[in-house]
Amino acid sequence: MPLWQSFLKGSTGWRSVTILQQQPTIVCVASYFKGADFLRECRRQGWRVVLLTREKLHAAAWPFDSLDELLTLPDHAEMEAYLHAASDFARTHQIQRLVALEEADVITAARIREFLCLPGMDATTALNFRDKLAMRVRGRESGLTQPAFVHLLNDREVGEFMERVPPPWVVKPRADASAIGITRLHSAEEVWHVKAALDARAELRERSAYYLLESSIAGAVYHVDALTVAGKVVFAGVNRYGRPPLEIVQHGGVATSFTVPYDAAERAALLRLNETLLLQFGLRNGASHAEFIQSTADGQFYFLEVAARVGGAYTTETHEAATGFNLWREWARCATATDAQPYQLPPLQQNYSGLLVTLARQEWPDTSAYDDPEIVYRVAKPWHAGLIVQAPQSARVQEFLARYELRFQHDFTATAPQPERPE
Repeated sequence: MPLWQSFLKGSTGWRSVTILQQQPTIVCVASYFKGADFLRECRRQGWRVVLLTREKLHAAAWPFDSLDELLTLPDHAEMEAYLHAASDFARTHQIQRLVALEEADVITAARIREFLCLPGMDATTALNFRDKLAMRVRGRESGLTQPAFVHLLNDREVGEFMERVPPPWVVKPRADASAIGITRLHSAEEVWHVKAALDARAELRERSAYYLLESSIAGAVYHVDALTVAGKVVFAGVNRYGRPPLEIVQHGGVATSFTVPYDAAERAALLRLNETLLLQFGLRNGASHAEFIQSTADGQFYFLEVAARVGGAYTTETHEAATGFNLWREWARCATATDAQPYQLPPLQQNYSGLLVTLARQEWPDTSAYDDPEIVYRVAKPWHAGLIVQAPQSARVQEFLARYELRFQHDFTATAPQPERPE
């Protein structure tokens, strides 16, 4: 192993420090508790694993046996603090890879990579996967079918949009994930009221310039979760939500998701759309989570949003139950692959799976009365109840989801106000 010598100045003068260059190092940025399987797999692949997170998460249930170092920043640290922390670490370590494990860190990680000249997605490309306005603009440039939209900024443009595009509309924040902060509106008066209320907020980053207005399309919502290696999609799982996520967030109930049949026409169409999307948006390597809606009015698929991360809400566990493919672990193997040891796709299964999850009235719901052998995963999260079922036939999964959803509503389901922010 090569030895490198550096000189540091202390209170007693300059001193020589010898740095041992060990195995390659990957730095993982996570502002929320995510990606334990990713961290474990990076260590399993022989890499030094460093986690950069917020102070309030320093004692979270990270796999500490897989971490070489845990670096923390103040909970409300800005971009410059992240750049400084990564740079300070790089003084005595050589970083080969840097990844964001969470939606909120995609642009942060891209900025650090650019600053340190590390390989991976740049900040301009990262905007396509994080900023919903940039996402819409890029989608329009790429010729994707998507909802009509306008930046909620220029009054004249907003007014002309509402004259041209009939309601209902949704106002959505440019930066938050999932259905957080999204409001459905039915009249111009409501839009102007919401815009005025946003502009009255004290925080500059919560005003209307950080929102967009777009057409609200009714239909079934699908998600495609993929792994891309060297610009090629090597894995993609296609699932459909039982009810649109926005409806669950706004009205409560049991959220469900299930494997789309492998021979279904909609699966083939969504796989093609997803490949086009990722190619046009510039994803070369890594995990992605894209959502599409099939319009009830015209039957077309519309692009809703895409993220350069693993999908949340037990998406990984649901796909793994159907295919044997764990997106967190395989993304880690992709991130740590080298020319000498390129990524290799593991064997895939073609089973079916379905997820049910709900906000619960009990802090630790007891699901032991659900004892069918098809249950392969139980959610263990306070104030939540959830199960994943697996079967060789799609119809069998649908039977379980229909039956369990009614039982969940009786046994567990609670409601809570729609969150405006991730926290």
